[in-house]
Amino acid sequence: MLHLRLIAPAEKTDDVVRLIENTVGATHLVVMPGAARNPAGDVVMCDVAREAGDELIGALRELDLDKSGSIAVENIDLSLSERADKAEDDAPGEGVDAVIWEHLTDATHEESTLSITYLAFLTLATMIAACGVVLDNAILIVGAMAVGPEFGPLAAFSTAIVQRHPRLALRSMNALLVGFAVAMLVTVGFSYFMDAVSLFSAEQLDALRPNTNFIYRPDWFSFVVAVLAGCAGTLSLTSAKSGALVGVAISVTTVPAAANAAVAFSYNEYKQAWGSTEQLLLNLLGIVLAGTLTLLFQKWLWRKRP
Repeated sequence: MLHLRLIAPAEKTDDVVRLIENTVGATHLVVMPGAARNPAGDVVMCDVAREAGDELIGALRELDLDKSGSIAVENIDLSLSERADKAEDDAPGEGVDAVIWEHLTDATHEESTLSITYLAFLTLATMIAACGVVLDNAILIVGAMAVGPEFGPLAAFSTAIVQRHPRLALRSMNALLVGFAVAMLVTVGFSYFMDAVSLFSAEQLDALRPNTNFIYRPDWFSFVVAVLAGCAGTLSLTSAKSGALVGVAISVTTVPAAANAAVAFSYNEYKQAWGSTEQLLLNLLGIVLAGTLTLLFQKWLWRKRP
């Protein structure tokens, strides 16, 4: 269930209440006339089944309530109410399959912000991965993939394509390009420093590295895994099962590929650097493609529900 807290101008309150009353899956309607002060208006609250939430939020936006008042949405973790149970039963579809597009757009917009924190996480993840590739340490590689925040902009880019938000698409692309460029440049400097203190060496990079040599040897399996991970990651976002994102993060080699390319470049190993760059681009393409197709399929499937 979702809880909606609305602020409506007095002249729109009747329309808002009527809309909620006519929404199958909405219940627990509360109206408090004149309770809001900034902006001034009436406070309207209700609970709605997740599967009916996107339609109701869209209708409220058509009333321009997001401009003249306010629309706040919260997830309800526990609701002990027969009316709530009936509302969920009456609403068509299953809540776990529903996509709250406004929430998805807002969440991915935040995740795709090119912030200091985002750059710090991506850079630190790339440097950790650099240690992993030189030492041929799979544990460090997995740790770096878990730390990397790059799935946020990738999911945002897929959402922007499906929802036709060019600004979100540009914002996401900017976060990816600038983020990886900064992370790789810093990692090149980090590699020079580690070489100067005799912690990195060209011999370590050129060794067989059985645990990590796949990073600069992309193949079809790399693309297949990226596609599968993109599907799983997108589903975890749309169904609010964020725990699956950790599994997605350690399934693709975006950050390790960027790290290997940076370290290889610092040692003039351009063939290995190019192979790592191909791995990076292949993973990015697979995730975006899978995420976009998953969202399109979810959108089509939800429209076909009874």
